[in-house]
Amino acid sequence: MARKLKSDKVLFLTTILLVGLSIVMVYSASAVVGLERFGRPYMFLMRQGMWAALGLALMAVVMRVDYRTYREPVFIWMSLGIVTLALVAVLFSPPINNARRWFGMAGIGVQPSELAKLASIFFIAALLERRMHRIDEVGYSLLPIGIVIAVLVGLILLEPDFGTAVSLGLIAAVMVFAAGLDHRYILGAALAALPAIYLVMMSAPYRRRRMLAFLDPWEDPLGSGFQIIQSLIAVGTGGVWGRGLMNGVQKLFYLPEPHTDFIYSVIAEELGLLGATAVLLCFCVITWRGLRIALRAPDAHGAFLAIGLTTMVAVQALVNISVALGLMPTKGIPLPFVSAGGSSLVVSLIGMGILLNVSQHASSEA
Repeated sequence: MARKLKSDKVLFLTTILLVGLSIVMVYSASAVVGLERFGRPYMFLMRQGMWAALGLALMAVVMRVDYRTYREPVFIWMSLGIVTLALVAVLFSPPINNARRWFGMAGIGVQPSELAKLASIFFIAALLERRMHRIDEVGYSLLPIGIVIAVLVGLILLEPDFGTAVSLGLIAAVMVFAAGLDHRYILGAALAALPAIYLVMMSAPYRRRRMLAFLDPWEDPLGSGFQIIQSLIAVGTGGVWGRGLMNGVQKLFYLPEPHTDFIYSVIAEELGLLGATAVLLCFCVITWRGLRIALRAPDAHGAFLAIGLTTMVAVQALVNISVALGLMPTKGIPLPFVSAGGSSLVVSLIGMGILLNVSQHASSEA
């Protein structure tokens, strides 16, 4: 049996640091918007504080739950069943910004697609542990994963939420690759997926506009290119040291959703290159510690859980930061731990709690 160790302190402290930054930056980015739209400058701050408290409490609980619990078939199938029903039910909810992604409860939105990431990781990790010795047998190992992921991705696309659907697919791909799948299968799947991704992207007019705006935002600076241009202005005017906390300009009704999708742009403007780099380094540290935990996990199940949860945070952070810097087309994906939004924050903190529990059982040698 692996030697019992304490939780990974570096991972824990980095997570707490990002949550603390979230409280500060959500208030800075949303105070004027909250005052103008709702007459309450502290509205988003109070919500984020509530979700942060709930998420940290759940993380503390999950840290004490043996990660082997998540390999139990009853738990896995119950999780998948609940998530699937929620994804179907949310399609009948009232649309918000032309999308049906949230359940509204007491004025608070809950996003089932975030829970789908956790349920998928539980399922894939348990299945790979049992079948990784025959990972190259498509019908035995890959087909069950493909069916489950296809159903969840299909339901998420119907919301529509292209960014989260792609993120879920990438999480599954990384976990399967880590199990030793022959690179030819990975390459073949990627080539086969490209036409489907292209069709999905071009099937919706707003996605086409986003892609064209990404290629040349100045062609329509007041329309489809507005978001990217304003984000780049925010990042560029921040300089090395930044304008100072609360002194950002682009958040004042120039940047769309400055407290959610484009909070990294606000950080870059107010805290400068140093602040933006520090945030980026925090996510690099989380990725490093997560992969380190995977290498030291006492069994394959723990390793796959660690890889999936680390990928979940790393991919989401990469996409959000890339969008803010104009390196990717605009996607409605929040920055983990930092952006305003309860579902993403709570799910990310639960994921870190599971990862910290795996670290408690980790071997002292990589």
